[in-house]
Amino acid sequence: MGSVDLPCWVSEPCMMGIDEAGRGPVLGPMVYGCLYCALSYQKTLASLEFADSKTLKEEKREELFENLKVDESIGWAVDIIDPKELSAKMLKKTKINLNEISHDSAIGLVAKVLDMGVLLTEVYVDTVGDAEKYRIKLSERFPGVKFVVAKKADSLYPVVSGASIVAKVTRDRALRDWVLDETAENMHRNFGSGYPGDPETKAWLKDHAHSVFGFPTLVRFSWGTCTPYFKDIVEVVWESDKLDEDGTNEKSGKRQLKLGSVGFTGYKRKTEEIESSGKGRCKFFQSRKLEQIAHFK
Repeated sequence: MGSVDLPCWVSEPCMMGIDEAGRGPVLGPMVYGCLYCALSYQKTLASLEFADSKTLKEEKREELFENLKVDESIGWAVDIIDPKELSAKMLKKTKINLNEISHDSAIGLVAKVLDMGVLLTEVYVDTVGDAEKYRIKLSERFPGVKFVVAKKADSLYPVVSGASIVAKVTRDRALRDWVLDETAENMHRNFGSGYPGDPETKAWLKDHAHSVFGFPTLVRFSWGTCTPYFKDIVEVVWESDKLDEDGTNEKSGKRQLKLGSVGFTGYKRKTEEIESSGKGRCKFFQSRKLEQIAHFK
């Protein structure tokens, strides 16, 4: 909500809708949005022309978003999940899949609105994964709230339709106003819709795939869409010292380990094993001919 001072209606029983925008694209953030109001405002809400944002033209979505922002009987909030965060979570050692990320975002929005002091009694959610399992998960986390989790909730419940508009407009604006961190020559913003099937998006990915540094931070590099572009990457060579059984260095044993992929798999290479074991010797120590001392005379 725009104001820090909460309106009096938040102490009445309230309802909330939750929906996302940008789950499928390979470019840009995924945005979760929520909209909430008093149950007594439900009939008025149904008359505000909210609909599934995908069925509305951009101009209409923008108009409805501006209207709900100034409506003092409505509150809203968003969670913008950066493409870097999405890829990092999906590729970390203990992977977090997109459904879990989505669930966590929705849970975060419910917690945020409750913590503000809003008396939420009903929450309507557009499902991600199995609807009943998701409902149980939410109900266990917030036992005082009734949850309705359904497919196509954004077309069934006006409060979710409103949330859909909040999420979609926020994501569209984020993508439109995105400032590229990278400053390489010949970079441009003609990336189309950001969806994997968009020819303009595909062309942009091809033009902006760097053979050493990969993709700009706008790209969700964990998406399978990016995999074909990895075949042209530069081969990375790692230098490692071969160790004797007692862990001492043997100069003649120097060898090179070649890394032929980007390294997005969970495979632990020998160099990593040596490094994490503490037996490997950093170049800093090698160049200064420093040795590890275990006993002092």
